Amino acid sequence: MNIGVAGSVGLDHLMTFSGKFTDSLVAGSLEKLSLSFLVDSLDVRRGGCAANIAFGMGVLGLKPTLIAAVGKDWPDYEAWLSRHGVDTSHALVSQSLYTAHFMVTTDDELNQIASFFPGAMVEARNIELGPIMEKTGRFDMLVISPDDPEAMLRHSEVCRDLGIAFAADPSQQMARMSGEEIKLLIDGASYLFMNEYELALAMQKTGWSDAEILSRVKVRVTTLGSKGAKVETAGGDFVQVGCPKERSKTDPTGVGDSFRSGFIAGLAWGLSHERCAQLGALIATYVIETMGTQEYRFTGDEFVARFAEAYGAQAADEIASHIKK
Repeated sequence: MNIGVAGSVGLDHLMTFSGKFTDSLVAGSLEKLSLSFLVDSLDVRRGGCAANIAFGMGVLGLKPTLIAAVGKDWPDYEAWLSRHGVDTSHALVSQSLYTAHFMVTTDDELNQIASFFPGAMVEARNIELGPIMEKTGRFDMLVISPDDPEAMLRHSEVCRDLGIAFAADPSQQMARMSGEEIKLLIDGASYLFMNEYELALAMQKTGWSDAEILSRVKVRVTTLGSKGAKVETAGGDFVQVGCPKERSKTDPTGVGDSFRSGFIAGLAWGLSHERCAQLGALIATYVIETMGTQEYRFTGDEFVARFAEAYGAQAADEIASHIKK
């Protein structure tokens, strides 16, 4: 299955705060909010939604094509992704800007406050899918993850025009995009990925009901945090899966991206939506146990054994032949 992954590439600045953000919020004074949190640690790691998704797919043995605008500081990151199975040869390298930066602080309850500086990502609107597919072949699916909003809308339009299946993943750009832009992005998607809050925000911004959003896509995948994920269609198909038990709760950054990488890998292997969601949930569990979005490691045998522990031997047998040894 020929899969393209469009979206952001960035450097993550991960900070931890010992305490709860909510303890510093004063009811009735939020309109004058002014806070500073003294953090205990700072880690700088590779990140970005498209890079995280493509990395996860590469680790599982696929070779996705990364479609992204990156900065002039790209060479080290490019070598890392290439070494982990990602086709990076079609990234647009800025001549003047640096790669995007994501800055996030996580409290003891795993709540997060984040900011994102796009940097070279603003040039993603200059990327044309046609010339890329002339070299890679027609995509069987394009994942449209958070990116420059104009680029996201153009990619979805091209997919609809050419009849290419696409997965819409607005997530981090939901706050920035208007209701009309969200409609244009998700309408006709083969798969729509959102968490519960993002779904509520999409309903508020678009004016569409839950049922109407569901009717606009073939399959909607809603992540539920520690409760796992549900997969549903307007026709009434419904699956919900739980999460494997985590060994630690180190950092939640990139959990959603990693879930998508596992889910889409399952699609590439022709697995059921239940198995796809379980694959995504296990990859996400590895990420939450690790500082950094691309620092998790496992052997094929270890992954299958842990999958069996979480979902049973029969489920593990169905994925075993696909997992990279």
